[in-house]
Amino acid sequence: MAKPLGPTGEFFRRRDEWRKHPMLSNQLRHATPGLGIALVAFGIYLVGEQVYDKLYKPHPPSSSSSSSSH
Repeated sequence: MAKPLGPTGEFFRRRDEWRKHPMLSNQLRHATPGLGIALVAFGIYLVGEQVYDKLYKPHPPSSSSSSSSH
């Protein structure tokens, strides 16, 4: 059997009861069910795009004299 909390423990237990209210528990998670997966997928896309740009970066046209000579 659990030890009685005493007046101080009871005070803090009552102070934290609002955290277990059904209106507050996981409300954002239920409102946006796929947000976590979407953010992870978008992050992977951004990283992949940066890697792709570094590997296959188009070379800028060189301003050498050979292209301007006739």
